[in-house]
Amino acid sequence: MNHETFLQFRREFMRHGLDEKDVLQDPFAQFRQWFDEAVKAGISEPNVMTIASATSDGKPSARIVLLKKLSEKGFVFYTNYESRKGQELIENPQAALLFYWGELERQIRIEGRVEKVLKEESEEYFKSRPLESQLGAWASKQSRTLKSREELEENFKNMQKRFETVVPLPDFWGGFCVIPEVVEFWQGRPNRLHDRIVFKKEDNVWITERLSP
Repeated sequence: MNHETFLQFRREFMRHGLDEKDVLQDPFAQFRQWFDEAVKAGISEPNVMTIASATSDGKPSARIVLLKKLSEKGFVFYTNYESRKGQELIENPQAALLFYWGELERQIRIEGRVEKVLKEESEEYFKSRPLESQLGAWASKQSRTLKSREELEENFKNMQKRFETVVPLPDFWGGFCVIPEVVEFWQGRPNRLHDRIVFKKEDNVWITERLSP
């Protein structure tokens, strides 16, 4: 059996540092600051994030989604509630998020509980989507088995006929909000001596700690 190694991809992290005195007192404010810097750096789709969920018996899965809103409660994204991630988050409402901005040698890890957003909020966002994306939400039974690509495209054509002008919000589609309990800011440093500053919520108050890399 052949084994492939990836040692040639090793790199040093040299761009920034992260010191306790420079970290804002609120993780939401610190996230906004880093997010704004990612936007200014020209990073493509800085709102891309990995979300990890798990079944009720602890089997994990992860995938890429898009952050659509940072509310006063947490991090909001939208999906099909009947998809694999949707069902896992309903059965086991805990999740982890990961943002990685390699150009800035930064990542942000978020852990917290999950709840659905209000239907009115999901409806408002759904109406803002392009018509084709609205139809796609109806056409795709997300995570279900398809016989072929043609079946999916036929479903889409059927939805075009069904909804010629106004596309309503599907009952099975909407937003989730990840309400953070732990937020970690990671800054790459030379010699793998990375900076890790973590916020933890205790008695409704955020405390900060430095973690060993």
